[in-house]
Amino acid sequence: MNKDQSVQDMTDTMAKFTSYIGKRLPNDVKDKLAELRTFETNPLAKAVYTSMAENQEAADKLDRPSCQDTGVIQYFIKAGARFPLLGELEEILRHATEGATRMGPLRHNAVETFEEKNTGTNTGTNIPWLDWEIVPDDDGATIDVYMAGGGCTLPGKATVLMPGQGYEGVTDFVFDVITSRGINACPPLLVGVGVSTSAETAARLSKRAILREVGSSNANENAAKMEKLLEEGLNEVGIGPQGLTGANSVMGVNIESSARHPSTIGVAVSTGCWAHRRGKIRFNADLSYEIISHKGAVL
Repeated sequence: MNKDQSVQDMTDTMAKFTSYIGKRLPNDVKDKLAELRTFETNPLAKAVYTSMAENQEAADKLDRPSCQDTGVIQYFIKAGARFPLLGELEEILRHATEGATRMGPLRHNAVETFEEKNTGTNTGTNIPWLDWEIVPDDDGATIDVYMAGGGCTLPGKATVLMPGQGYEGVTDFVFDVITSRGINACPPLLVGVGVSTSAETAARLSKRAILREVGSSNANENAAKMEKLLEEGLNEVGIGPQGLTGANSVMGVNIESSARHPSTIGVAVSTGCWAHRRGKIRFNADLSYEIISHKGAVL
């Protein structure tokens, strides 16, 4: 197969996959929402979870997006240095976004800053947003697709704490963010926390955190303990599904971190709403692929 045909084939696959995840939640999110419903005693909370499930069934049956805000398209790429289309990936994902926009159809959410003009294609300057990680001695590529909605993920928040504030300061910041705007982000939320050396690195890590599977734990024992404590504490707030009160406010808390400067603690929070539309796909060097996030999915 020549390179032009390979580029077209991967573009078509990514367009179909991007469109697909706008209509169908990943397995881990669907399973967690069903589990959270069983914890509710409030009839209104149970009814909200039932409505969420019915919404997903209708989106699948009618082949339509499960939320009117299909978000800004973001791709998180973990590509091998020897992946044969590494140099073409940016072009592929841009055209895939345009194709998914037509196919979905996806709402037009790319407005050129300062010009205030909607491009109508969900592409524009640095959009779709690409986050890169290059892996030596690998010839495959794993791509996380994420639809960042205007009410949940995009209003994330980051700051830099002084070292004296410590991990208590991190906890206070997370609680301040979730209690001040969590209702507007369509809970129950998946909360991503980045702890790093600056605001921008913490923000990037917080977004990577919400790409992790619901129910997974950080490999660091102390970080995993903090994830659990934050999850328990946020659930005690009682925000509940869609902010109408209930037993759970969050689907979970995922923390990602880096080493940091001794004088600062960068912290950031990103949230995914209950309709947490993300997907993970793995391409081999021959462009055969495996869909990891949606078991049994057929494009």
